[in-house]
Amino acid sequence: MSECNHNCESCASKGSCSEIQKAKLNDRSKIKRIVAVLSGKGGVGKSFITSVLAVNLAKKGFKVGILDADVTGPSIPKCFGITDKAVGEDGLIYPAITKLGIKIISANMLLEKDSDPIIWRGVLLGNLVKQFYEDVLWEELDYLLIDMPPGTGDIALTSFQILPIDDLIIVTSPQDLVSMVVSKAINMANMMKINVLGVVENMSYVVCDKCKEKINVFGKSHLEDLAKEMKFNILGRLPIVPENVFKADHGKVEEIELLEFETVVKAVVKE
Repeated sequence: MSECNHNCESCASKGSCSEIQKAKLNDRSKIKRIVAVLSGKGGVGKSFITSVLAVNLAKKGFKVGILDADVTGPSIPKCFGITDKAVGEDGLIYPAITKLGIKIISANMLLEKDSDPIIWRGVLLGNLVKQFYEDVLWEELDYLLIDMPPGTGDIALTSFQILPIDDLIIVTSPQDLVSMVVSKAINMANMMKINVLGVVENMSYVVCDKCKEKINVFGKSHLEDLAKEMKFNILGRLPIVPENVFKADHGKVEEIELLEFETVVKAVVKE
């Protein structure tokens, strides 16, 4: 298929070829930039970072949407306290809209119960991500954030191939595994020719209530050494704040104020 012109409608091999078909946005939506948020492994706060980034962008007056591509472990609706199910009309899916006007679509919004598992194979999961991009009525957005599944597996690969992602943020934590998982994520992005804005180290430290000293709960970070070796930007080191964890767990992520997050926002809007 080396001579493929990606015009499937006029192709004699339509429906039988192995070419990846790019997702096409519906004609009632327009998105200026797409930023994906990826972690090399689960449990480092990727969805938290995606949610807080969306909140900060919205507070700056930008029109923001979140596509929850973490299909088998969707947590974005919970962060925003969304319990409504997705509805559609005229072939389009309406996203949920938060208090700050952030538009959200997630697999949990399609399930009868949030606790119901999605037991699908990779092709179906990839098709759902594609449908979320193509068939959701995003209208006009300055930024669409993609909350990617953790790791560098099939859904992440499919998302990179079919979605017109402009930039990528990688989320990690200061554990010994950081070198391996960050390297894998950056190498994957490079292979897919996606620009890496940089790395956010979440849960980097906790501040003592009494002496205000920074305590490295997970040990000393080696992110700077890796950044020099692999030539990537460190966008920020974020502290563990129990109050913020509570707010995210109880659907109040839009109430979070995190001053340390400003460097991440500046990297995205390129001020």
